Amino acid sequence: MSAELRKAIEQISKDRGIHKDLLIDTLERAVRSSVTKKLGEDVDIEVTFNEDKGGFDVYQFKRVVEEIVDPVSEILLEDAKHHDPNVQVDDELGFELKVEDLGRIAAQSAKQVIIQRMREAEQEIIYEEYKDRKREIVSGSIQRRDRSGWIINLGRTEALLPKEEQIPKERFRRGDQIQALLFDVRKEGRGPQIIVSRSHPDYLTVLFNREVPEVADGFVRIMGVARDPGSRAKVAVMSTDRDVDPVGACVGVRGSRIQNIVQELRGERIDIIVWSPEITTYAVNSLSPARISRITVDEEDGILEVVVPDDQLTLAIGRKGQNVKLAAKLLGWKIDIFTESRYGTMYKDRQGLEQLVSVAEVPLEAFLAAGFNSPTAVAEAEDEQLLTIQGLDEAKVADIRSAINFLGLVERSEDDESEDGESDEEAADSVSESDEGADHALDEGESEVKSEEAMEDAVEANEETEAGFAEGAEVASAGETDASPDPEAGRGRE
Repeated sequence: MSAELRKAIEQISKDRGIHKDLLIDTLERAVRSSVTKKLGEDVDIEVTFNEDKGGFDVYQFKRVVEEIVDPVSEILLEDAKHHDPNVQVDDELGFELKVEDLGRIAAQSAKQVIIQRMREAEQEIIYEEYKDRKREIVSGSIQRRDRSGWIINLGRTEALLPKEEQIPKERFRRGDQIQALLFDVRKEGRGPQIIVSRSHPDYLTVLFNREVPEVADGFVRIMGVARDPGSRAKVAVMSTDRDVDPVGACVGVRGSRIQNIVQELRGERIDIIVWSPEITTYAVNSLSPARISRITVDEEDGILEVVVPDDQLTLAIGRKGQNVKLAAKLLGWKIDIFTESRYGTMYKDRQGLEQLVSVAEVPLEAFLAAGFNSPTAVAEAEDEQLLTIQGLDEAKVADIRSAINFLGLVERSEDDESEDGESDEEAADSVSESDEGADHALDEGESEVKSEEAMEDAVEANEETEAGFAEGAEVASAGETDASPDPEAGRGRE
């Protein structure tokens, strides 16, 4: 029995990786548990493993008394002297117990204690083994799937790949080989829980460290990673050696290095950009391939206002906003993107609003807090609405409206332009009618002049006619005088 027990302890220690002393301590606890199970909790028991015998020595201790009150823990002085003649009152006397005499129930209890203790010891060993391996890549095979995610067999233990740590649209079957990032090790009642991830940004960093020797050697440093798992990622790199191109080192000859990483991530597109301590340069690189016109930095609120050409807006934002989201995550700043035309309008509105603020002598924040962010909004508001702005009164509202009209801060609407156009057309029609009236009057005047001239000509012609008639009459008169027969002469011929 002794040889078999020693052999069993050595074999379990080798197979399970449990230290021999830990196994012996576990067995001692098991034997103690079985004795207390049989004799009671108040029994004073000492259990030790005897390597020479290959078994356990079990002793029950009793206190020597002159009168017994508790037979389990006490013994009379007279009885004690049979075992040890030199014993005294209040001494403790040990009595050896036979393990074989404990019975089946005690043996079952000892077995349960041994199993439980060995399980705890194994769990402790696993926890100690994996707790310092965080941010490492572990490999295993898909074992099964439960409500939490995929269970991966790592050999001595199992790991959990939760749903939120998986790459979207990634599918597995039982027995598939898989590798993932050791993300966390938790102590739980059932034992250590090992959590792995395939979507964590650090997984991409560890893959670069494995595939790119310059990264592993420290010549190229990864300064930041932003991922949309399974779709796209941005990696910022810098070189500690000016003779090493960080982007070229990560890409490899004909893209060999980056392709290995892309295949592991199921085709995830990876943009490698150069890191810069200058936030504007870093932002320009992060938003590539879009071209940037201008960047305004608001360090207080952590906002970058990025202006791009009108034809670059879609490229800067990316599909479903992916490009700007990854850039913002990589930079750690909020990014607002504007087109050049939109930014020009906003700048003009802001400038005009600042002019109105100077006229009203009211802080700009008061206008913005009330919801007025442009001169147009101020012009279209009623006086009652403007009076809700802190610091404004009726006189200042009047000054603001005068300033809007004087400075021309508000563009005239199409309706106003159409009304002005109609007024202009009406005025033009009036002028045209006036011109036509004037022309008509001139024509009438010319007609009147011509009529007067004709009348004058007619009068002159009449006068000439009358003069002609007069002369003719005179001539006729003269002829008649000469031709008329003289009465006397006539009478003389007769």
